Amino acid sequence: MKTFAAAIALATAAAWPAAPLYAQEAEAPATPDWIETSNAYTQKLIDFEAGFYPEGASQAGYEQYDGLTFDLSADSTERYVAGARELRAEFAAAMATETNPYVKQDLAILIDSIDRSILSSELNERMMLEWAELPQSIFYSIGAMLSDQTAENRRASAVQLLRRYTGVPDGFEPYTELAKARFEESRGDDKIGPYRVEVEESIGKIPTFAAGIRELFEKYDIDGAEEALDAMDAQFADYGEWTQEVVLPAARDEARLPEELYALNLRNVGIDMDPREAMSRARRGFYEIRAQMEALAPQIAEKNGWEETDMASVMARLKQQTIPNDEIEEFYRGVNRELEAKIRANDIVSLPDTELQMRVASQAESAAQPAPHMRPPRLIGNTGEQGTFVLTVGNPTASADDVYDDFNHPAASWTLSAHEARPGHEMQFAALVEQGVSLARMLYAFNSVNVEGWALYAEAEMLPHEPIEGQFIAQQFRLLRAARAFLDPALNLGLMTREEAERVLREDALFSPGMTKQELDRYQFRMPGQAGSYYYGYRKLIDLRVETELALGEDFEEKAFNDFLLSQGIIPLELIAKAVREEFIPAQRSGG
Repeated sequence: MKTFAAAIALATAAAWPAAPLYAQEAEAPATPDWIETSNAYTQKLIDFEAGFYPEGASQAGYEQYDGLTFDLSADSTERYVAGARELRAEFAAAMATETNPYVKQDLAILIDSIDRSILSSELNERMMLEWAELPQSIFYSIGAMLSDQTAENRRASAVQLLRRYTGVPDGFEPYTELAKARFEESRGDDKIGPYRVEVEESIGKIPTFAAGIRELFEKYDIDGAEEALDAMDAQFADYGEWTQEVVLPAARDEARLPEELYALNLRNVGIDMDPREAMSRARRGFYEIRAQMEALAPQIAEKNGWEETDMASVMARLKQQTIPNDEIEEFYRGVNRELEAKIRANDIVSLPDTELQMRVASQAESAAQPAPHMRPPRLIGNTGEQGTFVLTVGNPTASADDVYDDFNHPAASWTLSAHEARPGHEMQFAALVEQGVSLARMLYAFNSVNVEGWALYAEAEMLPHEPIEGQFIAQQFRLLRAARAFLDPALNLGLMTREEAERVLREDALFSPGMTKQELDRYQFRMPGQAGSYYYGYRKLIDLRVETELALGEDFEEKAFNDFLLSQGIIPLELIAKAVREEFIPAQRSGG
């Protein structure tokens, strides 16, 4: 496989956010021939990878894999790499014979995905001890089945999942024991262990995830899991003790990854620029955004009659206007309705007809992902299942010193909603499903530069239509994304200490201790390399926007441009830019 840690993350976490379908026409249009050809190739890769981590295929919508669990046998990595090489050779041969440019693009997407998977497997096997946060991953997997977004007839498969993970059926060994064995088998000279802080924090969260899994079975009234749940409690507790006694002594004290692995992380999220050049551009952006916040602060103070007009004082005042936890969902619903009205009134983008789905996170969900986020439904065979905007009110496992106050005040609701809901992530993936793009573009072209770049672009589109307080916080979060683009590489290349990065986030960007810790953990060991994709993708999209405006002049239409971007799916931004130049601009000039 892609290594134990990478494979379990893919198998049991939501890899691709998605959203509700637009209203469907009575009769779907015929699938173009090139998509059928491309899908035939892609299905081979889907079936191959599902043999190693079926949970990922199940969560994408392939019901035949419901209840099946990932392959953790001793030779799974070796078999995965061998099979992946054979499939790559087949796709490379097809590239030489296929003539349709879209099919060739999709084959290139599949080959790139395989290449990165093989490289990840080889680098991690050579350099790293194989350990993962198994209880959290099992919680993700069970939670994907026991969800309002999952069809009711599929939810019972969660029992089979848990029984297989716990080894309750005859012939199945508990995954906690398999994971222990994989760790021991991976030992070797010069290999490095997981980061100590990550290991320590994972141990503390185990009881929360065990309780969260029980709550899911109770919430959805799923019978037949009692024996497996009791086994889970004992196994999770034992796994925590084993992690404390065996993994922690082998953990590394330095968060930095080997540079080869960090470079692969950047490639996986779609960043193709030298990190030092990206840092330089982000620092310039950081200065400009901070200056805009400094200009807005006195205006907000004057509007509200506040004596102190500096940026930090205005931020503190805004954060004092706390939304009570039991009112936060309804408050955000009201903000989202206002945003949709402004989108329609200003012809910004085509909206779906469905009502936005939203709820407050459970304690276990908040522990796993403390920031608000979009939770996906199935991508394949979607019959109307909707994505859900999940609001969080803090991290229940955080210490008293790591409190959050960044999301639960009115000024923050505008840009957060624009990013996660409409016109951000939900709009992008609603269009992805509705447009009927090829499987390669739906499942294997995913990259954070495109996805997060669009969400930041969506924030920018809505910023002029928000109250001045919302604009101020929108700039604060844009400041965060610029900071990410130089702090993440600086930490991972050894150019900055954690304390120096913490000062930037706390004193310059004005984020809470909890948010700051979450950010630094993200850069150093949760998702090294990914954080820079937001600002990088945003800058590429706004550059394309201005280029298009200059090319079209009076013929430029904002709604048409944004709809076209959404119609392209989640392919790399270079391919989207090519489509804009070769298809959108000529069509707009001709009045198409």
